[in-house]
Amino acid sequence: MISKRFFNVGMYPENPNWSIATNRVNNIYKKNDDIRSEFTRDYNRVLHSKAYRRLKHKTQVFSATQNDHVCTRIEHVNHVAAVSYSIANYLGLNTELTAAIAIGHDLGHAPFGHEGEHILNEILMNQISESFWHERNSLFFVDKIETLPNLNNKENNLNLTYAVRDGIISHCGEVNENDLHPRDESIDLELIRHPNQYSPYTWEACVVKIADKISYLGRDIEDALTLKILNKDQIAELSEIVSRIKKIKVWQINNTILMNDFVINLCKMSSPEKGILFSEKYLELINEVIKFNYKNIYKNKRLLYFNELAGLIINSLYHTLAILFDERPKLICNLDETEKIYPNLIGAFKYWLMKYSDINLKERKNTKFENSIVCEIDDIKQYKHAVVSYISSMTDQYAMKLFGELTRF
Repeated sequence: MISKRFFNVGMYPENPNWSIATNRVNNIYKKNDDIRSEFTRDYNRVLHSKAYRRLKHKTQVFSATQNDHVCTRIEHVNHVAAVSYSIANYLGLNTELTAAIAIGHDLGHAPFGHEGEHILNEILMNQISESFWHERNSLFFVDKIETLPNLNNKENNLNLTYAVRDGIISHCGEVNENDLHPRDESIDLELIRHPNQYSPYTWEACVVKIADKISYLGRDIEDALTLKILNKDQIAELSEIVSRIKKIKVWQINNTILMNDFVINLCKMSSPEKGILFSEKYLELINEVIKFNYKNIYKNKRLLYFNELAGLIINSLYHTLAILFDERPKLICNLDETEKIYPNLIGAFKYWLMKYSDINLKERKNTKFENSIVCEIDDIKQYKHAVVSYISSMTDQYAMKLFGELTRF
């Protein structure tokens, strides 16, 4: 049976915050015969973006595996969309909004997973005293970087609705804050300075926030078992944890079983009065699973070489590009000369600068770019931030390819 206990507070046209939730910083074209809602339009705009396509070659936990059935980030965002749909549909919330937030929440995630994120954060902190965290970078990407052609085939920014943008930057947070409620006020999302600074603006974004955790915990365990990351003692420990809610054998543990139990418990416990939450028993379990995964999977010594390689690749790419900075005539000369040595790396970066910076506004007028300019090329801090943004857009495979160009003669 479907419960609709959240229907009266869901983000529908009757909601007093509807106009804020569906507001866009800039208008987008609309066809007279369009049958889609604003949130479905956002879903489609994310789905057709190049950043979404690149998620299929970005690490979730295990990078560059030869196993086609190990989770990548594109599979993860679709898991989040599926879990969010199940919860939102049962509770009576807007499933179109959860779908758009879910598939867009990791756009702009760094290559090499969270290790890549940590490396880029270290670079930015050391270079310009700014932090890099993937939720804010995801908002930056959907706001300023990702583009789609309009009816005149000119590239414009995605211009997503406020509710979707808010759900993207607000999706971080520990599940042990076990009574998620949306905040009352709309805020300037660009002023958010650290993860989990504010609760999301909608109940739907609260659902996605918890669905993110439900989606990756079980799948990461399933992949770890598939790749034989866990030893016998660790598997025994995991079996003891999971047996508290379900009497199953270790070999029966998979993503579907764990997700199903978490989703059912969340749906039964949640209400507008109490918030989006698990029972105490399930909250304790999910936090134990989180601790288990961090200790035995994410910090597993078998990932040490991968982490070192990720650091070598990202730092090498960054410093190769960062040292080219100079006053504009010299910078352009540096780029042209270095392109003779590293044609793929520099050629793609020059294209990036043409699209997103003021390096050559006269020539830019002759292109199809009508998107925002985000970098003043003569400002060294903005230039270095641009290098980090460029690297963060890469897939694992593309970063490896460019690193290969650096190391081959």
